[in-house]
Amino acid sequence: MSSAGDGEDGGGAAADTMVLEITDAAASPSSAPPPPPIPVSALAAPLPSPTVLAVRADRSRLIESSSYFRALLGGSFSESGSGYVRISCDLAAAVQVLRYLFEPPASFAISHHNFLPLLEGALFLAVESLLVDCERWFRTVRSRNPSMVVPLDFIIEAWYFAPKHGVTFVEDVCPGYLAQNFVQVISSRSFVHIPYDLLCSTIESPHLTVDSEKQLCEAILSWVSASRQSCEQSVSNSADNQLSLLSKVRVCLLPLGFAAGTKRNCFEFGNNAVCMILNLLKDSLQTLLHTVTDDNLDSYRIRLTEYSKKIVLSGCPQLTTQFLYISALPTDLDAVFKRTIVSDVNDGCLNHYNGLVKKAKTLSFRNFEDLQCLLLRCPWINEINLSIDTSVILSKYSIISSRSEVRRDVNRNLSSYYMQSGLYGTSGNPVFSNISKLILEGRNDITDMNLLEISMLKSSLCYINIKHCTLLTDDDSFSYHKDEHAHVMAFRLQELHLEGCEGISCAAMSQLVSNMNIVKSLCLRETSLADGALCNFVGSSLEYLDISETVVSMVSLAPVIRRNSNLSCLKTAGCRNLLFEQGEVQSTSGNKYGRFLQEITSTCYLEDVEMGWAFCPVRVDDLIPSFSKVRRMTVGLGTTLPENILHALPEICPFLESLVLRFQVISDRVVRNLLESSTNLQVLCLHYCLGNLTSFSFQTMAPALRILRLQWVTPWITNDDLTILTQNCNLVELLLSGCKLLDSSSQEIISSGWPNLACLQLEECGQITLDGVDSILDCKALEEVLLRHTGRGIGRTIITDAIRELPLLRKLALDLCDASEGGYDTPNVPEGKMMRSVRMSRCKKSVAAARSCFGEASSSSSNRKPVQHRETIVLEWSSRQLTTTVVEERL
Repeated sequence: MSSAGDGEDGGGAAADTMVLEITDAAASPSSAPPPPPIPVSALAAPLPSPTVLAVRADRSRLIESSSYFRALLGGSFSESGSGYVRISCDLAAAVQVLRYLFEPPASFAISHHNFLPLLEGALFLAVESLLVDCERWFRTVRSRNPSMVVPLDFIIEAWYFAPKHGVTFVEDVCPGYLAQNFVQVISSRSFVHIPYDLLCSTIESPHLTVDSEKQLCEAILSWVSASRQSCEQSVSNSADNQLSLLSKVRVCLLPLGFAAGTKRNCFEFGNNAVCMILNLLKDSLQTLLHTVTDDNLDSYRIRLTEYSKKIVLSGCPQLTTQFLYISALPTDLDAVFKRTIVSDVNDGCLNHYNGLVKKAKTLSFRNFEDLQCLLLRCPWINEINLSIDTSVILSKYSIISSRSEVRRDVNRNLSSYYMQSGLYGTSGNPVFSNISKLILEGRNDITDMNLLEISMLKSSLCYINIKHCTLLTDDDSFSYHKDEHAHVMAFRLQELHLEGCEGISCAAMSQLVSNMNIVKSLCLRETSLADGALCNFVGSSLEYLDISETVVSMVSLAPVIRRNSNLSCLKTAGCRNLLFEQGEVQSTSGNKYGRFLQEITSTCYLEDVEMGWAFCPVRVDDLIPSFSKVRRMTVGLGTTLPENILHALPEICPFLESLVLRFQVISDRVVRNLLESSTNLQVLCLHYCLGNLTSFSFQTMAPALRILRLQWVTPWITNDDLTILTQNCNLVELLLSGCKLLDSSSQEIISSGWPNLACLQLEECGQITLDGVDSILDCKALEEVLLRHTGRGIGRTIITDAIRELPLLRKLALDLCDASEGGYDTPNVPEGKMMRSVRMSRCKKSVAAARSCFGEASSSSSNRKPVQHRETIVLEWSSRQLTTTVVEERL
């Protein structure tokens, strides 16, 4: 590139100035005279003509910089002595080359905007220095900060350009560049336009960086889907490309549920993936040892690269510590050493650790006994999630009996998961000062003492979730407490979730709420929250507020809504006192409040709303524009939305993703319009709704729908209706109640149509399980199953069979009425690692009903009433024990 002052404007070079007329090679011939010559310094401005350009340039500079001009102007051609020379080439490319040659370096730079014209011009005009600069710039693209990533469209265009012009360095760089930025690349709309050969090279690159194997597989499937719809490839080529790309996926690293879901459109691939994962779950160690012996570890390696920022392994119970080890091992280790390492990790020891450090230089992965040990060994951790499934036995239930058995396989040396107070919160232990987020949801053995110990993290903790930690009272009466940590966390907290913590008293709740000034997310659902406490809340930064199932009224809620204009989530279901004008606190002078709907529509633009009592819009205008951003909506007992409102929901809430309706009046017109017009709708739940629905409601495509719950609203559903549903939507959760026309064939329709189901709940659904549950057990991704009054054909070993066949199963609910042999066997130690609870309900019996589970109605009656259950037997497994509880109610 020239230095400042170069060009025809310099006095000493004026005598060597010539006029170069450039005609665009793609333009049609024209008899019009060329425009007057302009100086090269004017090339940065808009050109006077898009097809022809005359420019004054220094002849010596052209000859010096370009082999093309050296031959044309300095050789035996007639142009060598002429002051006016004509050439034909790509005009835009020629302009960029002239700017490169004559503009000062500070005012001209190579970028993705001008790279291809520069490269094309440099090739045509043989500007060697520019070719070198273009290659240098393109190779540095890979080393740039991700925030400076060049557009994918540019990479694709460069890839197509390279072979046509014999440029090899572009083909060297593109796959590696896309591989290391693959997470950003797949989010681009242009991803599906990547050429097949470039995508193949990218996936094969050792620098391929993804958050998970699922992410890679999803990207390939989306590319394949777009390719099928394109006319650019023949059907045979498209099928071959699909198989070739999918063969590069390391299927044993996929989540089981996702792998099962691919069977809908790629049955052979999905079925093979599911089989491999299930085999790993049976004995992953032996599989890995055989793989090490065969020196074929690549298909089992988690993709870790120097560019990795996040690794997601959720939903992959088959991935053990050994997988982490082999993923971190260098590829040049010999097979014997790899086999030894894998065996040592399985034994929980590292006999060859020194050899590993010497040869592999990896971190050691040891089993951490508790949170304290974890933090001491990993001081950089700032978020901890120790949540578990919430116990189904709540304090409001009447317990008949309860007993516990210590699990035989429990490690009695394990210490508790919380930290000792003397070990953190002090200057001598700074490793604990990094914790900003702590999730202990469902830990119903956490006490106030533990909460006090956690409060030692006051300097860093800003998010805490202790939902359903039922033993907590937040009592400050400890004699040694001395208030030094009383509500110290509350002052700094930005997010607090206390759902189900009913033990916290009104006084403690009032003091807690009064200290939260900067909180953004607050969940006090099913707590002792009342007007007296909420009136003490003075925060103005709320974005999320859940006070469902509390006794607050508009006296305390209205000021909170008015003061927090950024509120995007408001949940008030079950708050009956919102209907009343006075709560337990008298409104102060000037504290006038209006109707509930009036308050939220005049202040908020909600995205998540859960309403019941006092939510009574009658016109569409009542909800526009404050509901125009709503994505999740629940409307329950306490209000009835008119049909015109329900039908207009897609218009009122164009971004609606989830809709739950309880006790509403619905129709085919409403449901059909929701499925057709709400294109983002992923969740549709209809509970105890009135109206005359027919099969017409669901005879439409709903490709986004993932969760469908139909509770006592569709008694007419048949196997044909189920088949149509499987064709129209890809569900991961299905709940059906009262569908009495279904039979044992329904199982096969459900399992083959939705192989990736994670949750299946069937209640009062004809005779689905009359012949057993074999097809249900084929849904390998199931995490939660409920079968009640579905046919007396469930075998005695159902619990053991389900745990063995469904590796992700956490919750199982059965009814003894459906037992073919009168009952079920219950294991003390479940083989699976995921099982949390089993519920078995028992019905009331009457003389008239004999052994029938349908009350006093005869077996021939078509209008049998739902059964009243006498009690529920609940088995709950923890890491230490099995607890068996008999509850008077039906759970």
